[in-house]
Amino acid sequence: MKILMILAALLLLITPCLAWSSSATYQPIDLTSTIAGYLSLLVFALAYTLVIFEEQLHLRKSKPVLLAAGLIWIMIAIAYKTHGYDHAAEIALRHNFLEYAELFFFLLVAMTYINAMIERKVFDALRGWLIDKGFSYKNLFWLTGTLAFFISPVADNLTTALIMCTVVLTVGKNAPKFVSISCISIVVGANAGGAFSPFGDITTLMVWQKGLLQFTEFFNLFIPSLVNYLVPAAIMSAFIPAGMPNSVDDNETLLIKRGGLTIVMLFALTILTAVCFHNFLHLPPAIGMMTGLAYLKFFSYYLKISEHSRNSPGFEERFQEGSKDNAQTDFREFDVFEKVAGAEWDTLFFFYGVIMAVGGLGFLGYLGLASEFIYGDLGPTTANVLLGLMSAIVDNIPVMFAVLTMSPDMSQGQWLLVTLTAGVGGSLLSIGSAAGVALMGQARGIYTFASHLKWAPVIALGYATSIYVHMWINAGVF
Repeated sequence: MKILMILAALLLLITPCLAWSSSATYQPIDLTSTIAGYLSLLVFALAYTLVIFEEQLHLRKSKPVLLAAGLIWIMIAIAYKTHGYDHAAEIALRHNFLEYAELFFFLLVAMTYINAMIERKVFDALRGWLIDKGFSYKNLFWLTGTLAFFISPVADNLTTALIMCTVVLTVGKNAPKFVSISCISIVVGANAGGAFSPFGDITTLMVWQKGLLQFTEFFNLFIPSLVNYLVPAAIMSAFIPAGMPNSVDDNETLLIKRGGLTIVMLFALTILTAVCFHNFLHLPPAIGMMTGLAYLKFFSYYLKISEHSRNSPGFEERFQEGSKDNAQTDFREFDVFEKVAGAEWDTLFFFYGVIMAVGGLGFLGYLGLASEFIYGDLGPTTANVLLGLMSAIVDNIPVMFAVLTMSPDMSQGQWLLVTLTAGVGGSLLSIGSAAGVALMGQARGIYTFASHLKWAPVIALGYATSIYVHMWINAGVF
């Protein structure tokens, strides 16, 4: 009798799942030659045109892509509904939204830590140290770009770019040309550095998780990635303005505020946590970053308590973390929620629009159609080079996802090539990588789409040279 009751209970639990599974089963529909497909392409093209002219129109880049994403998925849902698949669009949308959610929380934590370090004057102190050391603008250009290249394989290229950009903005307050060119170098360096590490970029993670390349095989791309950074950097350095950063005002405080160095160490621990979550626990790195946010929140609590508990009669009765009554008091010297609110929300919403819009185009069939065409007719080498160029306009995540879905029969050298091109190809345009998009938000008005576009031929030269070097030194794996 007990057995029958258990079986009945299991049946009740399973039945809704089976019903959902049955209703969710559908055959993918090729919508590339339909009105919905053509209209989606048009909407996406118009949205990206508005993004390109953001500075001229004074229209935040998130607005057109947010609208484009919504319109594209409306058309997808209507198209599938007319074929009797009511939930097909919902299932696909949830997959894309999960992809965005991981990126969102990773980036939000990184921005929160950076804002906390800014408030604790960590970067102001770094600026003072750099000035005291007598570094010129050209020295600083090479220092920030090189650090971006070598830090991004350990941290991710996005976080690295944000940190280095903050240093550049702090040091070069009165030198916009220096800031603009340095931001370009940082984007190129961060993307190049992330290409030779399994966890330096999302695309490398995807290839690694698929088992197409072993962990150590990615390091075959070190020299090509280094060349990709050095070639444009060497040319751009000739245009860095001469001179030194302005002297620091005597009244300006350049000492790190209490807890600043601890926050730096907590940030490093957070990055390490994210890496360990992925490598050893096989959990999304974003979960590790959110765990790291708890480190900062607990430390924020400690700062408040320790700062005001001494010589403060009745403090226990007056202090409550996050209390609105205490919002205007001195007891909230450091509030982690203020650092979260200071995140670049326009950038975060832009990421949402791009991922959802491009994901919609992929679901319509355009990415698969493009990949099938270039691999079938042009060959793997040409295809992989073109995919890198495509990643300058379209996010490299769906591009790489399309390649992995097709699973073309390629040698190890070709898989390394597409990993390289997808990673560094995004440097050709400012909108081609997460690092570039984030820096456009951080250095708004100085580092723009147009300022990056001026150096596209130089970056393209580094792109072509890195491919040649890879095919030369790694010829044995082709």
